Amino acid sequence: MSCYNFLAPWYDSLTGDIPYEKFIEFYEAEFAADGGEFRLLLDLCCGTGTLTWLMAEKGYEMIAVDKSVEMLMEAQSKPSDAEIRPLFLCQDAAELDLYGTVDAAICSLDGMNYIEPESLAELVRRLNLFIRPGGLFIFDIRTPEILKSLDGQIFVDEKDDLLCLWRADYDEELPGIVYGMDIFSKRGRLWERDSEEHIEYSYEPDYLEALLRSRGFTDVKFHQDCPQGDMGRLFITARRKDNG
Repeated sequence: MSCYNFLAPWYDSLTGDIPYEKFIEFYEAEFAADGGEFRLLLDLCCGTGTLTWLMAEKGYEMIAVDKSVEMLMEAQSKPSDAEIRPLFLCQDAAELDLYGTVDAAICSLDGMNYIEPESLAELVRRLNLFIRPGGLFIFDIRTPEILKSLDGQIFVDEKDDLLCLWRADYDEELPGIVYGMDIFSKRGRLWERDSEEHIEYSYEPDYLEALLRSRGFTDVKFHQDCPQGDMGRLFITARRKDNG
């Protein structure tokens, strides 16, 4: 069962409460605290590109990567007043391949939870290659405790022409949470049903810190005072070691 195929056209309407500006404020505060130059950014697991476009409109040069063609199609079609359009690339995160280095990489809305455990180390290795020395990697996760608390819960999202039902089941063997999702969308007088399965893997912060440090990152910090921190989101910042 696929992920973010049928959901892509509806994603933005179902997530209208995401405080993107708060995310941007957090990133820019980290850039300012660092004092370096941050103009060229990578938006990893960019989804429908809302955050990508908002950053571009603030003057950042953006490279945005996602493995879902459907999500990237939504991202490409968005109107914007940005002077420099983002470069959207369809790539699996573990196969990240850029044309040069970026000043920082960001990964928002628990995109890192979607990376399979067998691919995570390779992704971090590649980020070390493509983030400039002294550059930043900023991402957020949903903590293991929050993912476990979702076990057995059923959620309903409803619009005039859409009904989305999803159930969360925690799998100790992964470990992680599996979302079974049924999407009912109106087609004229009839309704069409599609299904997707999403998996968010559970990563302990200590494990992520050890992995980052082993792949050439330093100054790893955890931030609970962050956007949606009261909802179990944890921001993590790390610096690519300066070769000097």
